[in-house]
Amino acid sequence: MSVLRDLVEGIRGGSIEVIDLTAPLSETTPILSLPEPFGQTEPFTLREISRYDDRGPAWYWNNFTTGEHTGTHFDAPVHWVTARDGEDVSQVPPARLLAPAVVLDFSARSADDPDFLLEIDHVKEWEAEHGPLPDGGWLLYRTGWDARAHDQARFLNADETGPHTPGISVECARHLAEGTPIAGLGVETVGTDAGAAHSFDPAFPCHSFLLGAGKYGLTQLRNLDRLPPTGAVIVAGPLPIVGGSGSPVRVLALVER
Repeated sequence: MSVLRDLVEGIRGGSIEVIDLTAPLSETTPILSLPEPFGQTEPFTLREISRYDDRGPAWYWNNFTTGEHTGTHFDAPVHWVTARDGEDVSQVPPARLLAPAVVLDFSARSADDPDFLLEIDHVKEWEAEHGPLPDGGWLLYRTGWDARAHDQARFLNADETGPHTPGISVECARHLAEGTPIAGLGVETVGTDAGAAHSFDPAFPCHSFLLGAGKYGLTQLRNLDRLPPTGAVIVAGPLPIVGGSGSPVRVLALVER
């Protein structure tokens, strides 16, 4: 097909830039920490099987252990109780893993207020300038939080009252889930909800409303500052874990230059 040939030629020739939105996955990758008595995810660990030695003279390989929701990862609907009978990560249709994306940049507001919340009016003001949110696409919410990702303490930004990271209000989360045609929400923080979302009503509204509506989440993204407000295409490839609630994911953006 000429469209696919043009795509490949555009990437090779540089008229289409491929931008990696994925945080490297290592033992230093920040992970979500829940209060007792809740269960905890395991941090990423790599254990060597052999490395050109007696255990395997011609090959190097490893086992790894981690949680489904570690690093840059994909939230499937079944991750949340509001979609307990919904899709697991292996059931997400492949065509939905490649979709248009828009970027709502509120990094300046988040720099001034780590508890900044995106509201419905912010979304509508953005739409008045840039057009409607993409049907079946991603809303990528830029807060500048990826600059903190090398330091778990700064990234989680918790004190005695809990984490303080930007997010989305209850009303806006409901609006994105029920009143817009997007397929999912992507963020730079450790999860799709604000740090203080445990105290919202309902708690964790992005998870509750968006996953409950059969939509998806992407977290711990990077390089959103390199994307235009509109026009990018996102490729998000989670592992198709049967019964899985999510998966670490490699997220790539295609941008015309």
